[in-house]
Amino acid sequence: MKVVTLLTLVFLVFSCKEQARTTLSAQEIVDKSILVSGGEQYRTNGIYYKFRDYEYASEWQDGKRILKRIKLTDSTKVVDVKGSRGFNRFVNDSLVPLKDSIANLYANSVNSVHYFAYLPYGLNDPAVNKELLGEVTVRDKEYYKVKVTFDRKGGGKDYEDIYLYWFNKETLKPDYLAYKFYVDGGGIRFRAAYNERYQGGIRFVDYENYAASLGDSAFYDVDVLYEKNKLKLLSKIELKDISVTASN
Repeated sequence: MKVVTLLTLVFLVFSCKEQARTTLSAQEIVDKSILVSGGEQYRTNGIYYKFRDYEYASEWQDGKRILKRIKLTDSTKVVDVKGSRGFNRFVNDSLVPLKDSIANLYANSVNSVHYFAYLPYGLNDPAVNKELLGEVTVRDKEYYKVKVTFDRKGGGKDYEDIYLYWFNKETLKPDYLAYKFYVDGGGIRFRAAYNERYQGGIRFVDYENYAASLGDSAFYDVDVLYEKNKLKLLSKIELKDISVTASN
Protein backbone atom coordinates (compact mmCIF):
# COMPACT_ATOMS: atom_id res chain seq x y z
CA MET A 1 0.00 0.00 0.00
CA LYS A 2 2.84 2.37 0.88
CA VAL A 3 4.51 1.60 -2.45
CA VAL A 4 1.32 2.39 -4.36
CA THR A 5 0.85 5.61 -2.41
CA LEU A 6 4.45 6.65 -3.07
CA LEU A 7 4.13 5.93 -6.78
CA THR A 8 0.90 7.91 -6.90
CA LEU A 9 2.58 10.82 -5.15
CA VAL A 10 5.53 10.72 -7.54
CA PHE A 11 3.14 10.66 -10.51
CA LEU A 12 1.19 13.65 -9.21
CA VAL A 13 4.35 15.65 -8.56
CA PHE A 14 5.68 14.83 -12.03
CA SER A 15 2.36 15.76 -13.63
CA CYS A 16 2.29 19.09 -11.83
CA LYS A 17 5.86 19.84 -12.87
CA GLU A 18 5.12 18.87 -16.46
CA GLN A 19 2.03 21.08 -16.51
CA ALA A 20 4.01 23.97 -15.07
CA ARG A 21 6.79 23.43 -17.58
CA THR A 22 4.44 23.49 -20.54
CA THR A 23 2.47 26.56 -19.40
CA LEU A 24 3.42 29.50 -21.58
CA SER A 25 4.02 32.99 -20.28
CA ALA A 26 2.40 36.02 -21.90
CA GLN A 27 5.74 36.87 -23.51
CA GLU A 28 6.15 33.36 -24.92
CA ILE A 29 2.60 33.42 -26.30
CA VAL A 30 3.22 36.70 -28.11
CA ASP A 31 6.62 35.56 -29.40
CA LYS A 32 5.15 32.38 -30.85
CA SER A 33 2.13 34.24 -32.26
CA ILE A 34 4.34 36.72 -34.11
CA LEU A 35 6.43 33.84 -35.45
CA VAL A 36 3.46 31.92 -36.93
CA SER A 37 1.89 35.14 -38.24
CA GLY A 38 4.86 36.40 -40.21
CA GLY A 39 7.96 36.63 -38.04
CA GLU A 40 10.86 38.30 -39.81
CA GLN A 41 8.69 38.90 -42.87
CA TYR A 42 7.26 41.91 -41.04
CA ARG A 43 10.73 43.46 -40.87
CA THR A 44 11.97 42.59 -44.35
CA ASN A 45 9.02 43.48 -46.57
CA GLY A 46 6.99 46.44 -47.67
CA ILE A 47 3.22 46.12 -47.33
CA TYR A 48 0.45 47.79 -49.32
CA TYR A 49 -3.33 47.54 -48.98
CA LYS A 50 -6.56 49.49 -49.34
CA PHE A 51 -8.90 50.26 -46.47
CA ARG A 52 -12.10 52.13 -47.18
CA ASP A 53 -11.28 55.31 -49.13
CA TYR A 54 -7.52 55.22 -48.57
CA GLU A 55 -4.41 53.33 -49.65
CA TYR A 56 -1.89 52.36 -47.00
CA ALA A 57 1.77 51.41 -47.26
CA SER A 58 4.44 50.33 -44.81
CA GLU A 59 8.06 50.62 -45.91
CA TRP A 60 11.49 50.15 -44.37
CA GLN A 61 14.15 52.82 -44.90
CA ASP A 62 17.58 52.44 -43.29
CA GLY A 63 16.13 49.95 -40.83
CA LYS A 64 13.34 52.29 -39.79
CA ARG A 65 9.65 51.86 -40.49
CA ILE A 66 7.74 54.42 -42.53
CA LEU A 67 3.94 54.40 -42.48
CA LYS A 68 1.92 56.01 -45.27
CA ARG A 69 -1.70 56.84 -46.01
CA ILE A 70 -2.62 57.92 -49.52
CA LYS A 71 -5.79 59.62 -50.76
CA LEU A 72 -6.32 60.01 -54.50
CA THR A 73 -8.88 62.14 -56.31
CA ASP A 74 -9.10 63.25 -59.92
CA SER A 75 -6.77 66.20 -59.36
CA THR A 76 -5.18 65.71 -55.97
CA LYS A 77 -2.84 63.22 -54.30
CA VAL A 78 -2.53 63.53 -50.54
CA VAL A 79 0.18 61.46 -48.87
CA ASP A 80 0.49 61.32 -45.08
CA VAL A 81 3.85 60.01 -43.87
CA LYS A 82 4.64 58.93 -40.30
CA GLY A 83 8.23 58.05 -39.51
CA SER A 84 10.80 58.25 -36.75
CA ARG A 85 11.17 62.00 -37.34
CA GLY A 86 7.48 62.75 -36.99
CA PHE A 87 4.58 63.35 -39.35
CA ASN A 88 4.40 65.11 -42.71
CA ARG A 89 1.63 65.72 -45.22
CA PHE A 90 2.29 66.12 -48.92
CA VAL A 91 -0.27 67.40 -51.43
CA ASN A 92 0.73 66.75 -55.04
CA ASP A 93 4.31 66.16 -53.79
CA SER A 94 4.47 69.52 -51.98
CA LEU A 95 4.99 69.60 -48.21
CA VAL A 96 2.07 71.22 -46.39
CA PRO A 97 2.75 72.93 -43.02
CA LEU A 98 0.44 71.72 -40.25
CA LYS A 99 -0.23 72.77 -36.67
CA ASP A 100 1.13 70.27 -34.16
CA SER A 101 -2.37 69.40 -32.93
CA ILE A 102 -3.54 68.57 -36.46
CA ALA A 103 -0.35 66.68 -37.30
CA ASN A 104 -0.72 64.57 -34.14
CA LEU A 105 -4.34 63.81 -35.00
CA TYR A 106 -3.42 62.63 -38.48
CA ALA A 107 -0.41 60.66 -37.20
CA ASN A 108 -2.54 58.78 -34.67
CA SER A 109 -5.10 57.96 -37.34
CA VAL A 110 -2.43 56.58 -39.69
CA ASN A 111 -0.75 54.61 -36.92
CA SER A 112 -4.03 53.09 -35.70
CA VAL A 113 -4.96 51.53 -39.04
CA HIS A 114 -1.46 50.11 -39.56
CA TYR A 115 -1.36 48.81 -35.97
CA PHE A 116 -4.46 46.65 -36.38
CA ALA A 117 -3.50 45.52 -39.88
CA TYR A 118 -0.24 43.90 -38.73
CA LEU A 119 -1.26 42.32 -35.43
CA PRO A 120 0.26 40.58 -33.54
CA TYR A 121 3.36 42.39 -34.81
CA GLY A 122 3.89 45.38 -32.54
CA LEU A 123 3.08 43.58 -29.28
CA ASN A 124 6.80 43.36 -28.53
CA ASP A 125 7.39 47.10 -28.77
CA PRO A 126 9.38 48.45 -25.77
CA ALA A 127 6.41 50.33 -24.27
CA VAL A 128 4.11 47.27 -24.27
CA ASN A 129 3.35 45.40 -21.03
CA LYS A 130 1.80 41.92 -21.23
CA GLU A 131 0.00 39.87 -18.59
CA LEU A 132 -1.55 36.41 -18.94
CA LEU A 133 -5.00 36.56 -17.33
CA GLY A 134 -5.75 32.87 -17.78
CA GLU A 135 -7.24 30.35 -20.16
CA VAL A 136 -10.82 30.65 -21.41
CA THR A 137 -13.20 29.07 -23.88
CA VAL A 138 -14.82 31.12 -26.64
CA ARG A 139 -17.16 29.51 -29.16
CA ASP A 140 -15.95 26.01 -28.11
CA LYS A 141 -12.26 26.83 -28.64
CA GLU A 142 -9.55 27.21 -26.00
CA TYR A 143 -7.71 30.53 -25.69
CA TYR A 144 -4.96 32.26 -23.76
CA LYS A 145 -6.37 35.58 -22.56
CA VAL A 146 -3.67 38.26 -22.45
CA LYS A 147 -3.92 41.81 -21.13
CA VAL A 148 -1.83 44.53 -22.78
CA THR A 149 -1.10 47.98 -21.36
CA PHE A 150 1.38 50.68 -22.37
CA ASP A 151 4.02 52.76 -20.64
CA ARG A 152 3.49 56.49 -20.73
CA LYS A 153 6.90 56.94 -22.35
CA GLY A 154 6.72 55.55 -25.86
CA GLY A 155 3.12 54.42 -25.49
CA GLY A 156 1.66 57.09 -27.73
CA LYS A 157 -1.12 59.57 -27.14
CA ASP A 158 -3.56 56.84 -26.07
CA TYR A 159 -1.15 55.06 -23.72
CA GLU A 160 -3.91 54.68 -21.10
CA ASP A 161 -5.96 52.40 -23.35
CA ILE A 162 -6.20 48.77 -22.23
CA TYR A 163 -6.22 45.84 -24.63
CA LEU A 164 -7.20 42.19 -24.35
CA TYR A 165 -6.13 39.48 -26.79
CA TRP A 166 -7.43 35.95 -27.15
CA PHE A 167 -4.72 33.68 -28.60
CA ASN A 168 -5.95 30.34 -29.92
CA LYS A 169 -4.19 27.64 -27.87
CA GLU A 170 -3.85 25.39 -30.88
CA THR A 171 -2.69 27.90 -33.51
CA LEU A 172 -1.41 30.68 -31.20
CA LYS A 173 -3.00 33.24 -33.50
CA PRO A 174 -5.11 36.09 -32.05
CA ASP A 175 -8.68 35.31 -33.08
CA TYR A 176 -10.19 38.08 -30.94
CA LEU A 177 -9.15 41.36 -29.40
CA ALA A 178 -10.81 44.07 -27.36
CA TYR A 179 -9.79 47.49 -26.16
CA LYS A 180 -11.05 50.12 -23.77
CA PHE A 181 -10.37 53.69 -24.84
CA TYR A 182 -10.91 57.07 -23.20
CA VAL A 183 -10.89 59.71 -25.97
CA ASP A 184 -14.14 61.24 -27.23
CA GLY A 185 -16.10 59.99 -24.24
CA GLY A 186 -14.51 56.56 -24.20
CA GLY A 187 -15.87 53.15 -25.08
CA ILE A 188 -15.21 49.44 -25.52
CA ARG A 189 -14.60 47.65 -28.80
CA PHE A 190 -14.44 43.92 -29.44
CA ARG A 191 -13.13 42.54 -32.72
CA ALA A 192 -13.56 39.04 -34.10
CA ALA A 193 -11.14 38.06 -36.86
CA TYR A 194 -12.29 36.34 -40.04
CA ASN A 195 -11.14 35.81 -43.63
CA GLU A 196 -7.61 34.83 -42.65
CA ARG A 197 -5.14 34.74 -45.54
CA TYR A 198 -1.38 34.86 -45.97
CA GLN A 199 0.32 37.19 -48.42
CA GLY A 200 4.10 37.11 -48.75
CA GLY A 201 4.31 34.97 -45.63
CA ILE A 202 2.36 37.47 -43.51
CA ARG A 203 -1.04 36.78 -41.96
CA PHE A 204 -3.85 39.23 -42.65
CA VAL A 205 -7.42 39.13 -41.33
CA ASP A 206 -10.59 41.18 -41.51
CA TYR A 207 -12.63 42.01 -38.42
CA GLU A 208 -16.19 42.23 -37.22
CA ASN A 209 -16.15 45.33 -35.03
CA TYR A 210 -18.47 45.31 -32.00
CA ALA A 211 -19.28 47.80 -29.22
CA ALA A 212 -19.99 47.10 -25.55
CA SER A 213 -21.18 49.27 -22.67
CA LEU A 214 -18.58 50.99 -20.50
CA GLY A 215 -17.46 49.48 -17.22
CA ASP A 216 -14.47 47.50 -15.99
CA SER A 217 -16.49 44.33 -15.43
CA ALA A 218 -18.02 44.56 -18.88
CA PHE A 219 -14.62 45.06 -20.45
CA TYR A 220 -12.90 42.10 -18.85
CA ASP A 221 -15.96 39.91 -19.53
CA VAL A 222 -16.51 41.14 -23.06
CA ASP A 223 -15.80 37.67 -24.46
CA VAL A 224 -18.72 36.35 -22.39
CA LEU A 225 -20.97 39.08 -23.77
CA TYR A 226 -19.84 38.13 -27.27
CA GLU A 227 -20.80 34.50 -26.70
CA LYS A 228 -24.22 35.63 -25.46
CA ASN A 229 -24.70 37.83 -28.56
CA LYS A 230 -25.00 40.94 -26.39
CA LEU A 231 -22.57 43.09 -28.38
CA LYS A 232 -23.62 45.53 -31.08
CA LEU A 233 -22.04 45.04 -34.50
CA LEU A 234 -20.81 48.47 -35.64
CA SER A 235 -18.89 47.71 -38.80
CA LYS A 236 -16.65 45.35 -40.70
CA ILE A 237 -13.00 46.16 -41.14
CA GLU A 238 -11.81 44.76 -44.46
CA LEU A 239 -8.39 45.07 -46.10
CA LYS A 240 -8.32 44.85 -49.88
CA ASP A 241 -5.73 44.57 -52.67
CA ILE A 242 -3.01 43.45 -50.27
CA SER A 243 0.50 43.12 -51.67
CA VAL A 244 3.82 42.36 -50.00
CA THR A 245 7.14 43.22 -51.61
CA ALA A 246 10.76 42.77 -50.56
CA SER A 247 12.24 45.97 -49.17
CA ASN A 248 15.39 47.39 -50.76
